[in-house]
Amino acid sequence: MKKLLVASVIMFSSMSVMAATQSTQGGFNGPAEAAPLVQAKGGFNGPSAVPVLNTVKAASHADDNAAVELTGHIISSIGNEDYMFKDATGEIKIEIDNKDWHGVTVTPTTKVIIRGEVDKDWTVRTIDVDTVALAQ
Repeated sequence: MKKLLVASVIMFSSMSVMAATQSTQGGFNGPAEAAPLVQAKGGFNGPSAVPVLNTVKAASHADDNAAVELTGHIISSIGNEDYMFKDATGEIKIEIDNKDWHGVTVTPTTKVIIRGEVDKDWTVRTIDVDTVALAQ
């Protein structure tokens, strides 16, 4: 009987220590719903060994897959995921996949920064946009 009582006290003590340890860690304890997937944003923002074009004029003459970071305005939608973009040096057609808006809503008067790469076809260059951000 003493062995059973000692074993019960040891087990109870161990459970109390575990409960005390768990309660200081915090968190949620209850039914779980599926959490929405959230993409983390971030990365390096600074000089690059690869030149980044920053005007429509430069992008209009660039090689395929050249990196761009343009500041200006999306002035119109031309169907599906295609838009016209304008900066101080000119206009160019851009393509923004729905997933690449990242919740940003713009109008033709909203100044934005678009990042992506040049898509060069035989005679036409467009910008394949990866991200859209509001300009400061």
